[in-house]
Amino acid sequence: MPLSPSLIAEMERIMANFIEKKPTELTENVFYEIGTRWMLLTAYDPANDRVNAMTASWGGMGVLWNRPVLFAFVRPQRYTYGLLNDADACSACFLEDGHRAALQICGTKSGRDTDKITESGLTPVELGGVWGFAEALRVMKLKKLFVADMEKANFLDPTLLKNYPADDYHRVYVYEIETVYETE
Repeated sequence: MPLSPSLIAEMERIMANFIEKKPTELTENVFYEIGTRWMLLTAYDPANDRVNAMTASWGGMGVLWNRPVLFAFVRPQRYTYGLLNDADACSACFLEDGHRAALQICGTKSGRDTDKITESGLTPVELGGVWGFAEALRVMKLKKLFVADMEKANFLDPTLLKNYPADDYHRVYVYEIETVYETE
């Protein structure tokens, strides 16, 4: 994405507000962060030369294969699904309170039809080779480690299938959390 000198200067000003941390330094309640606050899975969209983000509230964080990981679930009909499949890295962004409308836009509109970021009023910023937002409390740089498709036959509790009336089962993405950027 070509950047003007004024945009570069603004991004550098915004980036100065973020400090780099190791994933092991996080102390937040991940149930609250993902399930209540929600996160934005954010990737660059080369076809449209812009940043795209999808609101996600299903996922988690922990340790897998001796690495700090974030895992997320994305349905195949989501535009972000293709972007995440094609990208080796992306970010998970956790916004400051007061940005629920932006999260709603990113969760209900498709990047295939609209520039959600412009419509949401969020300010993209590049951090460590991935895209995040100036309005984020935290941006996690993620490296894709593993993907797997959920299958109906693997559900042991049949009541969970009510979440899939169209049989559009999620793809599970497991990412290593390489770096965490937090605002001061």
